[in-house]
Amino acid sequence: MQGRGYMRIDAHQHYWKIERGDYGWITPELPTLYRDLLPEHLRPSLSRHRIDGTIAVQAAPTVEETEYLLGLAAREPSILGVVGWLDLHDPNHREHYRRMAAHPKFVGFRVMIQEMPDASRILEPAFVEALRSYAEEDVPVDLLLRSDQLGPLIRLLRLVPNLRGVVDHIAKPAIAEGRLEPWLSQMSEIAGHPGIYCKLSGMVTEADHAEWQYEQFRPYVRHTLELFGPERVLFGSDWPVCLLAAEYDEVFEVIERSLPERWGAAERARLYGLNAKEFYKR
Repeated sequence: MQGRGYMRIDAHQHYWKIERGDYGWITPELPTLYRDLLPEHLRPSLSRHRIDGTIAVQAAPTVEETEYLLGLAAREPSILGVVGWLDLHDPNHREHYRRMAAHPKFVGFRVMIQEMPDASRILEPAFVEALRSYAEEDVPVDLLLRSDQLGPLIRLLRLVPNLRGVVDHIAKPAIAEGRLEPWLSQMSEIAGHPGIYCKLSGMVTEADHAEWQYEQFRPYVRHTLELFGPERVLFGSDWPVCLLAAEYDEVFEVIERSLPERWGAAERARLYGLNAKEFYKR
């Protein structure tokens, strides 16, 4: 942190121990990911890019995994905060939230819209009411979804306009096909809500894993920056999921090659740390 005046933060990464058994999507058919991936494995990359700390995000839809991450964070100084899992359709969500929020490194929870067979479930009255209650308390909420699920999110934000939320992975647009619409128009509407931020993360895995080119990402990054401005964008590596398509160094380079030429030290400070600190109240 010396000489920079701010902490550099990777605002989106994961850790896991396979033997825990609740990572249903990580199978032996994904050998790159089907192994323990822990702070000691990420540390060299953080050091190379002068990252002071990270936000560890849940990767399994269980309260137990969140508790595992919080235990890991208690022992690992580089984990600045943990984004846990919370099922707002569960009548006991408040009880789970109170227990997690008692941990000093708990910084919010993630809604996994991506995993819902029908994204319109987020518009059910009980879900909306629950989210309104967390919005009233200014709780940070990560929003994981695909670009084809943006319609229900737009409707949800009209019902909960004061939500402190961050769209993960720029909502996973069709980068491999080079399509911008309707993602761009829908993200423009979402960016109109001042409490909504966006993570420049998870993009390499939306391109062809073996044949992607740096130039493919530039229009998506630049449009995101134009919509949300330098004050509401966060850098996230999505390590180790990114390893399916790129090394940590390449993920970082994707961002660097895509930033506008006019961006200077002040804008980079926002993207690489200050916005994450502000959003997650660190």
